[in-house]
Amino acid sequence: MASATDVGLDVSQPPFDLLDAAQARRVQAATDIAWFKTGERLIGAGEPSPAVYVILKGRVLASDDRGGKAETFAEYEAGELFGAFAVIAGRARHTYSALEDTLCYAIPAPLFIALTAENPRFAAYFHESLAVKRRLLAERDQPSDLAELMLTRIRDALVVDAADVAPATPIREAVDLMRRHHTDCVLVRDDARLGIATRTDLLDALALEGATPADPVGPHATFPALALDEGELLFQALVTMTQRHIHRVVVTRAGVVAGTLGLMEVLSHFSSKSHVISFRLARAKTVDELEGAARDLTDLVRTLSAQGAKMSFLMELISALNARLMGKLFDLLVPAHVRGKVCLLVLGSEGRREQILKTDQDNALVLADDLDWPDAERVAAAYSERLTAMGWPPCPGGVMVRNAAWRRTQSAWVAQVREWTRRPGPDAMMNLAILFDGHVVAGDPALFEPVRQAMFAIADDEIALRGFAQPAVDFHSPLTLFGGIRGGAEGADVKKGGIFPIVHGLRVLALKHHVEARNSFDRAEALIAAGALEPRFGRDLMQSLAVFIRLRLAEQIKHLKQGAAADNRIVAGELRRLDRDLLRDALRVAGEFKGWLKARFSLE
Repeated sequence: MASATDVGLDVSQPPFDLLDAAQARRVQAATDIAWFKTGERLIGAGEPSPAVYVILKGRVLASDDRGGKAETFAEYEAGELFGAFAVIAGRARHTYSALEDTLCYAIPAPLFIALTAENPRFAAYFHESLAVKRRLLAERDQPSDLAELMLTRIRDALVVDAADVAPATPIREAVDLMRRHHTDCVLVRDDARLGIATRTDLLDALALEGATPADPVGPHATFPALALDEGELLFQALVTMTQRHIHRVVVTRAGVVAGTLGLMEVLSHFSSKSHVISFRLARAKTVDELEGAARDLTDLVRTLSAQGAKMSFLMELISALNARLMGKLFDLLVPAHVRGKVCLLVLGSEGRREQILKTDQDNALVLADDLDWPDAERVAAAYSERLTAMGWPPCPGGVMVRNAAWRRTQSAWVAQVREWTRRPGPDAMMNLAILFDGHVVAGDPALFEPVRQAMFAIADDEIALRGFAQPAVDFHSPLTLFGGIRGGAEGADVKKGGIFPIVHGLRVLALKHHVEARNSFDRAEALIAAGALEPRFGRDLMQSLAVFIRLRLAEQIKHLKQGAAADNRIVAGELRRLDRDLLRDALRVAGEFKGWLKARFSLE
């Protein structure tokens, strides 16, 4: 056998990049090359393995004995590793055989065991679930400054000392206090209530509302002030401020006020232009000004994605900006006297806060039963047209407010939901699923609540619930019989094969267990807490979904740069080995989830 030093075992690739320099040298010095003939058995099921193997050339089949018949588990190709479990546990879970003449790097079992004992992160790669593996690899891939940024807590930002006043304090004194404390707000304590008055609030009071410097500050404060604990993530503070349209929050430490945090202090930690878009949305007075902000959203996605932003953070931030834009467009087009009697919903991935790029527009309107609005059709059509101009393509299925079927009164929506439940055909169940993810971005949220609660009635109807769950298992997995990934040069559709089964499966469980959360990751967390999902499996589902979304986004951005349309396909052969491994693992988790759903809901 030749030494791996001579033939070049690449220790910069996962999982060997988790070793320190000295450990990597030991691996290179001790690793040999092994050759196996076609059909030769490398490791038998239940047997120990003398080594951990990395394929240099050829293919290896892992199979299981099912009643005397060999059932394929996976096929391993050049660059892939197998045999680690057999070394760690002392017995293999599968039988490994050479599908063709195969060359492998062979890492001696005693050395491998020693490395897992010395290096917990290296051991975790082999011992733990997809969730842990994904986190370890993310640490490697993510730029170090951004990784640190994403873990920055509010306490690490510039938290400004708070200046307290009573509600009766004259505005003049409050402004003087701001000047002396070098801040732009005061906290207003009214018994147990805590409010906040900013310099802008007081300027508006004096210049626009007829207040005088001697008037009390209390009537011009906002109650209650939004408070965030100093241990929360700074990025989450940015998302919250964007969602709530506020520029300053109270910071607490163990429930006690520690100071305040302003948007500019938050933004001093971030190099993206999310704050610029947020400010443009706040200042926009015309639809044309909104369109300018909308064009910047795609560039923001590209920037944050290139910097390695965590998918959950990226989705939350972009969704918050999208919601502000869509809500602002609604306010610009809908007359003021109508806004309080309608409710604008975003649906689908936008409703779940999972849409990153502008793939299509899914929205609906709930109208008050007593609303008289002759221009509803014209305004709804204008709304859809403007979203199209801003880059959101029309929904191929017509799920848009310009379609009368998605623009109904509250009572009509409730009746429609009950009809879908009584006649649970495929189209009815798909429409119910789309509506179930609805998120209010403008108008009166109370109008949607009876509609949403009517949907939960399906949980008590086993036949309807089974029909609702069936689409989660209808699409075939892109995994081949041998554990490879289908698609060839055209790529595998990860939405059908991975994203949809997980998203819809979690949606079904959320409906069944009356979970109010709309976001898929939040649903999984809530289902774990409710005991409806086993924790480790639930975490693997979340990590698998994050893998699908990240890899799809990278492919979509590449297509956009080339001037092509973004779709849901990923060409496995063009991925790095790390990403290909993660994609295959994620597809396996999605497949396991489909099997679990089939058993749970007696699906075909």
